[in-house]
Amino acid sequence: MMHTDLKVYQKSLDFVLSIYQLTADFPNDEKFGLTSQLRRAAVSIPCNIAEGVSKNSTKDYIRFLYISLGSTSEIECLLEITQRLTYCNSTSILTNDLTIIKKMLIKLIASLKMRE
Repeated sequence: MMHTDLKVYQKSLDFVLSIYQLTADFPNDEKFGLTSQLRRAAVSIPCNIAEGVSKNSTKDYIRFLYISLGSTSEIECLLEITQRLTYCNSTSILTNDLTIIKKMLIKLIASLKMRE
């Protein structure tokens, strides 16, 4: 299976676009702070899924999926900071999308572990 066939990959690409849209309105002094960190963490999700699929072993694939999962937790924290700094009104839609991606990653990891 190619990474582009995975729903979690497609969903995470959509999420990257949402993060870019959110951060476009952040203050200029956050360009190298929260803006950059949120964008890099969001991009990390689909990139690590894609890289993991290309690995020679299921163990390596799972390791990259865990990196993607770690990025989702980082984004949760960053979104909370964003709200506390009042850079946006609400991140609930993004948080809901992130929860879905997290669940999808956990299910994919579990299914791969069963094959090991």
